[in-house]
Amino acid sequence: MLRELLATLPKPDPNADLLVGNETGDDAAIYRIDESRAMVATTDFFMPVVDDPYDFGRISATNALSDVYAVGGRPVLALAIVGMPVDKVATATIGQVLAGGAAVCNDAGVSIAGGHSIDTLEPIYGLAVIGMVDIANIKRNIGAVPGDVLILGKGIGTGFLTSAMKKGTLSDAGYREMIDCTTRLNDIGVELGERADVHAVTDITGFGLLGHLSEVCQGSGVGVRIDLDAVPILAAGRELAQAGLIIGAAGRNRMAFAGGVVLPNDLPGWWDNMLYDPQTAGPLLVAVDPSGADEVLALFHARAYDRAAIIGKCDAGEPVITVS
Repeated sequence: MLRELLATLPKPDPNADLLVGNETGDDAAIYRIDESRAMVATTDFFMPVVDDPYDFGRISATNALSDVYAVGGRPVLALAIVGMPVDKVATATIGQVLAGGAAVCNDAGVSIAGGHSIDTLEPIYGLAVIGMVDIANIKRNIGAVPGDVLILGKGIGTGFLTSAMKKGTLSDAGYREMIDCTTRLNDIGVELGERADVHAVTDITGFGLLGHLSEVCQGSGVGVRIDLDAVPILAAGRELAQAGLIIGAAGRNRMAFAGGVVLPNDLPGWWDNMLYDPQTAGPLLVAVDPSGADEVLALFHARAYDRAAIIGKCDAGEPVITVS
């Protein structure tokens, strides 16, 4: 639907200073401000995925900042986006949402300099984020080349966890695992941007692993082979998927991207759902030259991304994902 809507919009006049727009569904817009530096701009907001207002603020802020890190940038400024049903939500509760977002931004060295709030039917919170990036360090969701190794920075499965949370069936251990993952900043993206051997980066969010990887394939013109056994999965997410929990958005992702994906005939249904599971504040996906793959993976581990793993590689075939 989004692709169809964007296709109806008039094309903007060419602007040489707009280095990254919406042509490839990249993670953020990038605008040149001088010969060596560019401004990064993005926005993200959603309704609560957890009951705790402070944790909701933390998760939403982490998710919004991730898009700046995904292009190799460093976020510097944010504006809060707040919609609350003021007749239903206590002022103290709203304050906790804002405090959670502010805590994450403080850890990231980002100033929340203002924002906008409205009275809405459902709670909404997020950020509009401005960052800076050296033009030489810009990373995009295109640029992967045959032979590149694919590294996933965190485990997937948060869609199952948030769904179970809404149903009241998520265990305490599952909640802790979810919070640990969804509030872990992807600030390693700044260091990845400085590496010439890193050819493409994106963060895995609402389109799931196969959706966002499809954008990398199509935009880069490469095929991808994924080693299913290597894909890191959150333990509680695996349990919920194997128990048969169904995520509606995973089905929509499958409808949108399955045409460019080849799955094993005997793939269990829970695995199929996991690969399309929409992530919140999900992992970075990195395409790196094989000569630097071990070093980049070690960098992830040194920065306490303990679940980071090599999950596959790019090849010169058709822009199709083959899972085996």
